[in-house]
Amino acid sequence: MKAGLLLLMIISAMLMAATTICAYEVATHDAIATLKDAKGNTMGLATFTEEASGLVRINVNASGLTPGLHGIPIHNKGNCTGPSFISAGEHYNPLGKEHGLNNPKGPHAGDLYNLEVGEDGMGHTNITTTLVTLSPGSTTLFTASGTSLVIHANPDDQMTSPSGNSG
Repeated sequence: MKAGLLLLMIISAMLMAATTICAYEVATHDAIATLKDAKGNTMGLATFTEEASGLVRINVNASGLTPGLHGIPIHNKGNCTGPSFISAGEHYNPLGKEHGLNNPKGPHAGDLYNLEVGEDGMGHTNITTTLVTLSPGSTTLFTASGTSLVIHANPDDQMTSPSGNSG
């Protein structure tokens, strides 16, 4: 992983505690995280919302990135130390699947679609997934060791183990 091209979002350590909002007896869970680069500079914000149906919406807004596609998976540790961030561990995979949204033996719970960054260095995406939860359970992002979201240097090919050749 190239430190200059990585952004990290530490979900368990940097997120606000998940909150429960009750409306019409339907619970939703929300979390917010600040995106940081290898030097600790704020590069953006990510919000997570789990709907009553179990769908998790992830809204990412980031700046200062290299134009093009970047892998943006959830990793299995919240202890993320720059400049390389290898302390974030592997992709979040509590169910023991193989890597890639296009892999018939996958995906990891933390596998997400790529983030597209424009020529201005701005990246924005709204990702939806049913592979993780904010609520308690086997795929919760609030694990004992935490989880993190890493913006990789390169795109994720959605097939190759362990990280889709994303750097």
